[in-house]
Amino acid sequence: MLYIIFFIFGSLIGSFLNVCIYRVPEGRSIVTPSSRCSSCGSPIRFYDNIPVLSFIFLGGKCRDCKTKLSFQYPLVEFLNAALYVFALDTFGLGSISVLSTYLVFISTLIVIFFIDLEHQIIPNSITYPGMPIAVLLGSTILPDPFSRTDLLGFTSSITGFIAGGGSYYLIAVMGKAIFKKDAMGGGDIKMMAMVGGLLGWKSIILTTFLGSLLGSVIGISLIMMKGREWGSKIPFGPYLAIGALISLFRGEEILRWYLY
Repeated sequence: MLYIIFFIFGSLIGSFLNVCIYRVPEGRSIVTPSSRCSSCGSPIRFYDNIPVLSFIFLGGKCRDCKTKLSFQYPLVEFLNAALYVFALDTFGLGSISVLSTYLVFISTLIVIFFIDLEHQIIPNSITYPGMPIAVLLGSTILPDPFSRTDLLGFTSSITGFIAGGGSYYLIAVMGKAIFKKDAMGGGDIKMMAMVGGLLGWKSIILTTFLGSLLGSVIGISLIMMKGREWGSKIPFGPYLAIGALISLFRGEEILRWYLY
């Protein structure tokens, strides 16, 4: 029953995440006005705003103008709901504050994933408050995801913050000097500082490795299948978001597998 409650709650939050993904890059309020069709501007009725189900019942179209709706809407709702259930199963209810922090972190990564995928930016409105909050929570209440019996602590949190932001800043500077163009976006730098503050310095290594691996495989596949040119700009944030999620959920297991 608890899993069902978390799934429903996660899908409702996912519906709000869609609003953030759509409005934040445009600098619009995420509170007002109420949800509307992006094509005709008609307000969405409450019974047409049920996560996942409304999209199915409406046949993926706006009730008023019949414009086809993006499949991203139910995808975000379902993905957030599924990850909330996975978080409950992984971390349990032993510490509500820890679980709540991870739920917010998961939703934040989902928003970053879809915004960067579409607009190739990671908004400062997410990373600027996210960085100090990550260090604060990482220093005080969060466990080390690579050794969940120990607290992360201030030293590991601030080291992760510096390692995440500093290493990616160094990559950006060196990349621009060598290739004469931006090799790393400022949003990626701030995002990894946030990840390091919340999950520690070990997460920077694993997140970077997994993000680079995924980015390379998918990037080469796009070049081969869709004819993209070598050196074309590909957003790195979505792959880092996936790497950070894997570090959160399976960092300890991956570290043990690698060492032993």
